[in-house]
Amino acid sequence: MQELPHLYRVTAEGAIEGGVELRADRLPVLSTAPPAEFGGPGDRWSPETLLVGAVADCFILTFRAVARASRLPWTSLQCRVAGTLDRVERVTQFTRVDIHARLSVPAHADPELARRSLEKAESGCLISNSLKADVHLDPEIDVVSCDFEPLMAVAS
Repeated sequence: MQELPHLYRVTAEGAIEGGVELRADRLPVLSTAPPAEFGGPGDRWSPETLLVGAVADCFILTFRAVARASRLPWTSLQCRVAGTLDRVERVTQFTRVDIHARLSVPAHADPELARRSLEKAESGCLISNSLKADVHLDPEIDVVSCDFEPLMAVAS
């Protein structure tokens, strides 16, 4: 990892109507539009879905680092994130982010270490830590056999 602080640059371009194009060095152009809830077409990424997606992406990437450091064996992690947008004191903002994480671990893994690793990933995610919204984690751990069939689910 490089020394902090890190600087990330994006250029956005839009016209009176239509989508917005986001550009960053060495990345493909990303076309966005307002979500259907704000009168947009609902068929492209919006600032709102990008933010919620960034939480999901960061959670999984943070979990990878935590699991590696904890020497936790695992096979897959599925993450569903729901962000609640509301008005607070006449300001529209995300007020709550719910993360449902479903982690599959092999039979020899410690389910308690898996649960703690998910919690560490939630508390260490730099994107969710940068939000005002309350963040809630709903972890689920599936213990799988060698051929990756779930043996049991452990909810926390």
